[in-house]
Amino acid sequence: MQNRHSHLTKALEALYAKFNRREFVHPDPLEFLYDFPDKAEREVVGLICAALAYGRVEQILKSISICLKKMEMKPRAFLETHSPNQIKAAFSDFGYRFTKGAEMAAFLTGLKAILERYGSIEAAFASAPDSSGTNGPASNTIQKLSWFVTKVLELSGLEKSYLLPHPQKKSACKRLFLYLRWMVRSDDVDPGGWTCILPKDLIIPLDTHMFNISKQLGLTTRKQANLKTALEITEAFRQLSPDDPVKYDFVLTRFGIRRELSRNNIPGLISTN
Repeated sequence: MQNRHSHLTKALEALYAKFNRREFVHPDPLEFLYDFPDKAEREVVGLICAALAYGRVEQILKSISICLKKMEMKPRAFLETHSPNQIKAAFSDFGYRFTKGAEMAAFLTGLKAILERYGSIEAAFASAPDSSGTNGPASNTIQKLSWFVTKVLELSGLEKSYLLPHPQKKSACKRLFLYLRWMVRSDDVDPGGWTCILPKDLIIPLDTHMFNISKQLGLTTRKQANLKTALEITEAFRQLSPDDPVKYDFVLTRFGIRRELSRNNIPGLISTN
């Protein structure tokens, strides 16, 4: 087992060194965050990007671009200077798949209230109660995320929203964990900026693509891509990179996107021959 872990870590480190670069980001919602060096603006942009990151990537990028243009490319300033009714009017004609203008406006109004009450999204996360759960290092992250989603929904007047999956529902919550990766990690790809959560406490953003890759790598034998599976895969990555278990998330999700990274090559990553 140790030999297998050593081989896989070496292979993943080689991929990280070669492909964990901004030139390999497009097409990805993450690219929008690079236009906002101010952390106060970037955390708002990031949450909007993550919330809309479902469906075909071309349409995701288009919907995010439309949203940011409606917010005059200064989303935090827009929320601070516009009333709930003005936000609703600005997004009256917005629509992306399951998300209509009224829901998007309500979500943004809830985010506006978070900023008014706590000063920043990071400060809101930091104020969330700690957990005494049994999911190891991930317990606190899940607790804080659950609290945050509940608070935003409460302040937005929404009972539920596809924009904000709730960890209590036990889904993988891929988009929210992706947001945390963007805001907490800091390297050539992830801009980071937050200190209220440590990289070691992050959870893998699990979708069908990453689920299949993880099965090919032998990191899980579970049948569903849910929160429990995300935690299991995260723990497997923690054995390879204890202080940064989602370190390889970006490069692994390039498989099938980059022509030079075919998913047919994945079994070779765990071969010790």
